[in-house]
Amino acid sequence: MRLTTKGRYAVTAMLDLAIHAGREPVTLSDISMRQDISLSYLEQLFARLRRRELVQSVRGPGGGYRLGRSTADIAVVDIIDAVDESVDATRCQGQGNCQQGEICLTHHLWEDLSQQIHTFLGGISLADLMSRHDVQRIADSQDERREVIVRDMRLSS
Repeated sequence: MRLTTKGRYAVTAMLDLAIHAGREPVTLSDISMRQDISLSYLEQLFARLRRRELVQSVRGPGGGYRLGRSTADIAVVDIIDAVDESVDATRCQGQGNCQQGEICLTHHLWEDLSQQIHTFLGGISLADLMSRHDVQRIADSQDERREVIVRDMRLSS
């Protein structure tokens, strides 16, 4: 089983949004800068997240994104599902045609593992992640780094 970049980036971007959610919407360019994820990739991910109503877009000057629900009501699995990511550990993507069109001996084992992973990620909300001290420490460090980059950009222009 492998969670691809799409799922990892979506969860990272949503956690960043949750941490920085305040009165002002959060821009994708700020998330991009803090998380080192390309802006165009974030735009694609947020289009999917918006369709699932996990985020809301705010247009105009000072626009950006806000969470569509409270952090306690957004599970990691909701984010992964929204970007069409799979946490399937089977070789056949659950089709049961893993061994020359037939089900393999260990198919049900990997299917059970997939369900356990899905359940595990369904039990972790953005609020749970935000309450972790290590997450907040990393976010603070990223904010400091972003401020230095923005300051240096202003000085060089």
